[in-house]
Amino acid sequence: MTDNPAGTPEQDTAATDQAEAPGGASVATEEATPPSNDPVESVPDFEPLQASSPRSTRNPEFSRFSGVHVKLIAELGRTEMTLQSLLELSEGAVVELNRSITAPVELVAQGVPLGNGEVVVIDDQFAVRIKEIYPN
Repeated sequence: MTDNPAGTPEQDTAATDQAEAPGGASVATEEATPPSNDPVESVPDFEPLQASSPRSTRNPEFSRFSGVHVKLIAELGRTEMTLQSLLELSEGAVVELNRSITAPVELVAQGVPLGNGEVVVIDDQFAVRIKEIYPN
C-alpha cells in the first residue's frame, strides 16, 4: 500500500488487484509484469531434413492438369535489324535468320526452352521431329 498525496492509503495496483468472486468474496489476483525491452534470443529445435528422391515430371499428381493448353513455339531463327530496315520491309523482301538450314530449331513452351528438333514436312504442313528434350 502507498499513501497518495491526500494522505489516504491506496493499494498498489501494479502488484495485486481485488476482484469480486461470485457470492461477494474478494479474491486477490496478480497482474502480469510488463515485458522487458531486452531481446531474448531463442533458437527453435528443428528436425533434421531427410533427403528425398527427385520426383519424376510424369507424376500422377500432374494428371489433373492434362487438359490445360500450353503454347509450344518452334523457333526457326532470329535476327536483329534497325528500325529503319524494319520500316523498309515490303512484300517479297527476304530476311536472313541467324540459323543454318541444318541447325535444329528450338522448342519453347510458355517461354521456357523445352528442347530442339528438325523441321519436317507432313502432308504439306511443317512439323518438328524432336531430337532432344532438355533436362530440368
